[in-house]
Amino acid sequence: MGEAVAKVINRINDVVYNGAHHLDLSDCVLSSIPVALYLSTSAVADQIFSVSLANNDLKILAGKFFTFFNALTELNLEGNMLEKLPHEACLLPNLKMINLAKNNFQTFPDELTQIQCIENINLEGNQIKDIPIEALNNLPSLKSVNLELNPINKDDLNLCNIKFELTL
Repeated sequence: MGEAVAKVINRINDVVYNGAHHLDLSDCVLSSIPVALYLSTSAVADQIFSVSLANNDLKILAGKFFTFFNALTELNLEGNMLEKLPHEACLLPNLKMINLAKNNFQTFPDELTQIQCIENINLEGNQIKDIPIEALNNLPSLKSVNLELNPINKDDLNLCNIKFELTL
């Protein structure tokens, strides 16, 4: 456990003291976001454009994360145990790419259909059965949605006139 804590501290310090724009907290055995993250990055949070929390043990991501790191353009949450996103996720005005692969989503996160500048959504390897095609078609910047390895109900899908690349 001490090694994981040291890894988190070192990676946070690298961002704060070196002016990095990418915060990599992947593979840190995190089950929640440590309060120290918010305290230590408060002066540079608006300069962090990319965060990776991949391959941790996150079951819930609090809304505070999305309001605190509101300059994000890329967010990698692959390989956690997330089942849903908080409403605040739709408040990321610059988010272009989100990776939610290999989590526990049962339904497509509606919050993503409200992010107007989103370009790429990866939900590979979840438990999603239905896709909100119409809502996704209304996103002006959307380029691709990856839903491979999901039990998609393909019989009910109307794949005509899709304006983005859909991988099933």
